[in-house]
Amino acid sequence: MKPCHSLLLLLLPASGAWSASALESSVERVAREHINRYAESIGWAQPQLKLKLTTGNLGGCPADARIETIDVRQPSRMRFAALCNGEKREVVVRATIAADVVVLVHDQKAGVPIDESALKLERRDVTATPGAVANIDDVAGKTSRRALRAGQLVDRRWLNESVLVKRNAKVTIVARNAGVEVHVAAEAMQPGRRGEIISVKNSANGTVIRARVIGPDAVEPLEIPSGTTR
Repeated sequence: MKPCHSLLLLLLPASGAWSASALESSVERVAREHINRYAESIGWAQPQLKLKLTTGNLGGCPADARIETIDVRQPSRMRFAALCNGEKREVVVRATIAADVVVLVHDQKAGVPIDESALKLERRDVTATPGAVANIDDVAGKTSRRALRAGQLVDRRWLNESVLVKRNAKVTIVARNAGVEVHVAAEAMQPGRRGEIISVKNSANGTVIRARVIGPDAVEPLEIPSGTTR
């Protein structure tokens, strides 16, 4: 499952706190562009943004005053400055971001591989959680360093890539060719995590092949030698 292309929607507050002046619109545009890049870099699906501008004193500033970024590390409090008549007038923009991210369907024990069926996408406030994961495939099969509760969003900082295949373990080679799927018993010669390439030995004929780990004790061959699918 791949995340959708990010689409940033600006929802302006109904109150009169947000001025329609050209300069304030320029500050808003710069802030919106920054959050757009920020959300896309994380991969959040269809993020939705609310902005609140604390104007400070912009009286007398020209509409085309240059906007300078001071600090945008925290979306909830981004600082900009308008270069106005030889001085800097600071403007604070507070953003709230909601996005479709991965949450737990039920409680999850620490150290136990997370099954895809235990995950779903749900719209949440992610303003203060830059590690929120937007793709179920980025969580399934991994383990968490802490116990997780049902309904809790998944933060990538908690995740470990679990070893799905142990050395000398009995594994299944899942070979697919022209719409036909064949399962072959094998032995892992190396441990492996999801997506890693390891060597496995066909239990029937002793052929050693290179295969990619695709699940618990399951691999797929990088190539399909004739001895693999017999």
